[in-house]
Amino acid sequence: MKIVFYSLILNNHQANVADELWELTRQSFCFVELANLQAEHRKGDTHDYSDRPYLLRAWQSVENYCKAMELAQISECCVFSGVQALPFQKERMKRGLLSLDMSERWLKRGILNLFSPPILKIFIAYHIGGWRRKPLFKLCCSAFAAADQYRLFSYWGRCYKWGYFTQVEPNEVEASPDVSTSNIAPLMWCSRYLKLKHPELPILMAERLKRKGYRFRLDMYGSGEYEGRTRQLAQDLGVTDVVRFYGNMPNDELMADMRRHSIFLFTSDRNEGWGAVANESMSNGCVLVASDGIGSSPYLINDGQTGLSFTSPKISSSFDCPDIAALDSLCDKVEYLLANPRKWQDMRNHSTSLMQELWNPHIAAERLLTLIDCLQKGKDTPFAEGPCSKA
Repeated sequence: MKIVFYSLILNNHQANVADELWELTRQSFCFVELANLQAEHRKGDTHDYSDRPYLLRAWQSVENYCKAMELAQISECCVFSGVQALPFQKERMKRGLLSLDMSERWLKRGILNLFSPPILKIFIAYHIGGWRRKPLFKLCCSAFAAADQYRLFSYWGRCYKWGYFTQVEPNEVEASPDVSTSNIAPLMWCSRYLKLKHPELPILMAERLKRKGYRFRLDMYGSGEYEGRTRQLAQDLGVTDVVRFYGNMPNDELMADMRRHSIFLFTSDRNEGWGAVANESMSNGCVLVASDGIGSSPYLINDGQTGLSFTSPKISSSFDCPDIAALDSLCDKVEYLLANPRKWQDMRNHSTSLMQELWNPHIAAERLLTLIDCLQKGKDTPFAEGPCSKA
């Protein structure tokens, strides 16, 4: 087997790259799924991936587990993700075989995260097991992952940019509205209503923009714990005439709606590991306005070119005590767009090109195979930017 992935679950974050690897390796690829997670742990992904020919569910039987362990011992390259993959990774490291560890940032809350049992187990395995002397490298699914590893004296000079790769359909991206003549700017927010997503910020922003006389519409998609409070805040601030709530909808309908909006707001704090909705919004023709603490933001946003980034909200930001600095920054970025609608089309063109030409599943899979070939030959990555470039 040329390459094997070991990860908690096969979901929409990884299936697109996995499909490409299956084809590019001429079916010499395997994805080992390590846990049987229920729907509530799948982050809203309801797709059934059980028909994928490369899927091996190690949790399903002793036979499958043993086969997964054998693959760790004999495959050309393995990619490991999470503490559940640790038994297979340890076995491979004993043999000193080429491997890649894949993760988001570890220290979302600072050095305290090191005392999280899963992270501590991996940290100990790396340093006690002498893995720094083994052919082990890091795929960073966050722009902050490499810095976190260097703080922990691990993976020095061995970190490469990676991420989650949503499907990009270049022939189906519709043109943005004619922003030079449009009277009402369509804004979109789409997420689970969780504290780390800060749904209070777009509502507070809407109140400010309405008070200043801007013409816009803010459409909110999703559901979750804080949906009720968000709706109540919109009522309390008197913005229900410019804010609409749509709840959940099938992904294909959501993507179609995304193409009918001009600006996408992504308001999560630093606890957002990657944020695949950034990929989706950019590839579907929205101008992305995203918190600079989100894992994907520094990789995907060249400020003023492929989108705009604003000051990340503090983790403590809430409905009762919102982060005013983050709110000010968000409002400034959106006001700039509303005041300069002719800038939208340029940003849209740059962002969709970035997704179609660089940050998509096919390019990522091709580059990963190239990186593996280079590492086998003792060479470094040939890529200067994008997936598999130095982090």
